[in-house]
Amino acid sequence: MLPQPPARSSWRERRRSRLPRAARSLCRVSERTWDRDTLPEGEEKVQAVREMFDAIAPRYDLVNRIMTFRLDVRWRRKAVKLLALPAGSTVIDLAAGTGDLCIDLRKAGHRPIAFDLSFGMLAADRSASPRVQADILRLPLADSTVDGATCGFALRNLLDLPTFFAELHRVVRPGGRIALLDVGVPHNRVVRWGNNIYFGKVVPKIGALLSDGAAYRYLPKSVAYLPPRGELVAQLRAAGFADAQHHQLSGGLTQLMVGTRY
Repeated sequence: MLPQPPARSSWRERRRSRLPRAARSLCRVSERTWDRDTLPEGEEKVQAVREMFDAIAPRYDLVNRIMTFRLDVRWRRKAVKLLALPAGSTVIDLAAGTGDLCIDLRKAGHRPIAFDLSFGMLAADRSASPRVQADILRLPLADSTVDGATCGFALRNLLDLPTFFAELHRVVRPGGRIALLDVGVPHNRVVRWGNNIYFGKVVPKIGALLSDGAAYRYLPKSVAYLPPRGELVAQLRAAGFADAQHHQLSGGLTQLMVGTRY
């Protein structure tokens, strides 16, 4: 009997094999706590978000590029531009993921530091920036130690936005700047209708094909965690970013908030 060739491993196994052993173990989640009809709350939300991003880290960038038609690249570059800090500034990127914003910050001449709760995401980081695993609601930084802060598409995953904005105010020096990106809700009814169908029906299918279907069913639903834009701006101003401004990108598909620390 001829020896059988070894079974071909799946793309998930091949991608995970390139990660450190600790990260590979995190990517194997037995129970998908984010795959439920109702959105998780409280500490359950924190656990679900961490486990979900550990699970989707191997193909996170690929799925993002496909589902946004590479618009995510343009949105991040816009955030770095409106951050408006001089070259050489120390900028913390919070919920940094695989390091896309850190790469753009470095290209702009800044010195980025990546913070993320997900070890799987940090293990997949491509930016070569210093990396710190931490809860970004309780940053391991002294007061007024950085020149700026960015956060890309993570506000809706946080447990307490006012606490996060207060933490930004604590660690950013006076005169420093912040730039925060997240998904938006288009004002145009037709665009909003199309966006709801695309994110609610198409994106989960893309996620199921290329990554984790449960995660990409959760992500569209997680928009419900975000307050209206007026409330977001009011919370930022109350935290000490008195000139906080709100920008709609790509017809409102994405929102960008920038401000100066006073």
